[in-house]
Order: sequence, then C-alpha cells, then structure tokens
Amino acid sequence: MANATDHLWMHFTRMSGYRDAEVPTIVRGEGAYVWDSQGRRYLDGLAGLFVVNAGHGRTELAEAAAKQAAELAYFPLWSYAHPTAIELAERIASLTPGDLNRVFFTTGGSEAVESAWKLARAYFKRTGKPTKYKVISRYIAYHGTSMGALSITGLPGIKTDFEPLVPGAIKVPNTNFYRAPEHGDDPEAFGRWAADEIGRAIEREGPDTVAAVFLEPVQNSGGCFPPPPGYFDRVREICDQYDVLLVSDEVICSWGRLGEYFGAQRYGYQPDIITTAKGITSGYAPLGAMIASDRLIEPFLANTEMFAHGITFGGHPVSCAVALANLDVFAREDLIGHVRANEGSFRTTLERLHDLPIVGDIRGDGYFYGIELVKDKTTRETFDEAESERLLRGFLSTALFEAGLYCRADDRGDPVVQLAPPLIADQRQFDEIEQILRTVLTEAWRLV
Repeated sequence: MANATDHLWMHFTRMSGYRDAEVPTIVRGEGAYVWDSQGRRYLDGLAGLFVVNAGHGRTELAEAAAKQAAELAYFPLWSYAHPTAIELAERIASLTPGDLNRVFFTTGGSEAVESAWKLARAYFKRTGKPTKYKVISRYIAYHGTSMGALSITGLPGIKTDFEPLVPGAIKVPNTNFYRAPEHGDDPEAFGRWAADEIGRAIEREGPDTVAAVFLEPVQNSGGCFPPPPGYFDRVREICDQYDVLLVSDEVICSWGRLGEYFGAQRYGYQPDIITTAKGITSGYAPLGAMIASDRLIEPFLANTEMFAHGITFGGHPVSCAVALANLDVFAREDLIGHVRANEGSFRTTLERLHDLPIVGDIRGDGYFYGIELVKDKTTRETFDEAESERLLRGFLSTALFEAGLYCRADDRGDPVVQLAPPLIADQRQFDEIEQILRTVLTEAWRLV
C-alpha cells in the first residue's frame, strides 16, 4: 500500500529502505501460508515471528475472542479476577514441569522477562538476601526490548542507543558448538565448560549478588543453539549451589516449538521460573506470562506483603479466552505429537542442503532451525560485516521472499537463515522450504 510509510513506524526496520519501494503488506493467512495485497502467496517459514503455532485462519480462535469480548471485554487483574484468567492459569499449571504453579500474566515476552527479574529481586529482599540483584545471560541471546529485558539481552548492536541500561546484567558464553573448535568432537565436554562458565561468573561477581540466570532452551539469536548434552543438568547444579534462580526463557521455545509444551521438558531440567508468550495464543491475541514455582510466591502471601508490579492489559479476558481455545486445538489435533512425529523429517530435509558450498551448519530441534552460511566449509570462515550486509540484506531477504518463502536472514551473530514454521507443517512444506532455499542459496553463492 502506497501510504504505508506515511504514518506507520515499523519495528526493527530501516525505514529508508522503503523510500522508493513498496512496503510488503500481508493481508490474509490460511494454514501455513500468507498472502500479500497483490495476491501473492508465501510459505510462512517463521510462523509470523515464532508465534502462529496452530497456523493461520483458525476461525475457532477468532470466534472465542468475539464471544469473550461480547461478554466481558476487559477487567484488570489488580485485586480482582475474571473467569478466563482463572481457568487459563489452572490449565497452564497443569502443563508445566514440577511445581511451577503460579502464573503472572503479561501482554508479551519482554514484559514476562522484566517481571521475572523483578520477582527475583523482590524475592531475595524478602528472604534475607537483599544484595542479590544481578542476572546472568548469554552472549548474542535476545530476551526482549524493555529496559530490563534489553539489559539481559546479549546483542550490543540493539543496545547502544539506549545506554546506560539497568546495571547488573552479566554475560557468559553461549552454546554454539560449531564455533567451539577447541572442544573438538566432544559436545559433552563443551557443554560442561559452557555451564561452568556460569559458575565462574557467579564467583567473580560474588554469589551474594547474583539473583538469577536467564537461559533459552534453544538460543534463538545467532541461529538456534541447542544445549549440549548435560548442559542444563550442570546449570541446575550450579544454581542450587549458589542459591540462584534458573529462569527458562521460553517466549519462543514453549507451546510445541520443540515438541513439548515447554522446552525445559524437552531437555529434562527444572526451572524456578518460565517466561512465555508468542505461541500461547498462536498470535491471535497478545499474551505472555511469568510462571513461578510455589516457593517464590510464599513471601508474598503473608500479612501486608505484595509483589508491587502489574500491567494494564496483562491477562486480558479476550487474550485468555483465545489462549484456552488455542490449547483446545493443541489437544484435539495433538500438535505436540505432530511435531515429534515429523521433526526428524524436517531435519533430514534441511540436511540435504549440506551439499551447497555456502551451508556450514544446520542446527536446531523440533520445528526450530538455523542454517549458518559460510565462505569456506573446510575452515568455517564466515563473512565479514560488509559481505553480510550485501548477502543478507542486499540479496537473501528479498530473494527468499520473492521466491515465496518468508523466513529470517539474520546476522546478529554469524550469518544465518532461521526457520520456525507453524506446527501444522508437514513434508509438503518441508520440501517447499528446501527447494526454495536451494535455489536462492545457490544464486547467493554465485553472487558471492
């Protein structure tokens, strides 16, 4: 639409790029596909933004929203409750691992992360350890854009404009085994080293100052870094040793993305807090949540104590109704089982691309994959900043979209293409993804 840039300020967008070009405008979705205003169809290889897990065009989710809006459009959760929030909190608690039974609703992922850091600080103040306020997270990891969440984020390029940020956010190495040649072919040794770096950071800062560790089950930014064997077992030991909360940031990795309701279940570890959003409603309404263990609410249940934090639209009645309908779809169609049954085929199909000289590494789990691009497969030499600019923004992003695939070409670490299709995708979509990537990456290599 010609007037898209007159008033609309798009997120994470170089607005100058549309000075002489039309803004792609998506107007409709159905299943695993979306259509633009010109009638062109695209395979949604990123589920919107790791969001539309149940797929597009689910009329039952729209109907659930309309029914709830007609009955009770809004009421806050500030000293009051409403039925959909009560029911959804109970449903979530029935699905979480261990004693994660307390659900604090937000409207999105950044707010969930922000809430978790605030809870960690407030909890330790009430349990006699008021100096524990710092948090540890990983290099390149993305945890959100509000000031606290941005501080936890490990991406310098999106932080510098907003500094100084919230103090006390410490960074440790991520789990990119492909870029860890010193560990050879031993991912378990690498995982032990990466986990122990968290322990060493706690020691450097002082255990009496560190409140929490924020980790994604599979790190998104950088291109889908799964945890090495034993990594989370060791992290859990370290957190217990130093009385530090383990926060599993599952804004992306929950609601089936990794073949379980929660990523912590996939890798068999017990967090103290889970942060979630995105797929909880499959994107049909905004909703997020911080899910805390029973022990973390205990100090706030006595006398005049309270967690002095709230969000106007957190746990919105319409969003909660949509989330309940979304979980009904998950149960009725066994979307979790569908991912588990098909994730091997997705991996195998993507791994066909290993024969391309530009493809260095293919990594991920479930329906969440990154393909790292390299200049030299043997040496694993990556592209420099100027080359990445030409490759990703100058060619790949546009070429993939024009070829009919919406996905992410990203260089917030080494250059990668990221894929996270709706959970309803099957071999037909896997083949389509592979064929489009093969054609476009072959052309990219020729241009390089």
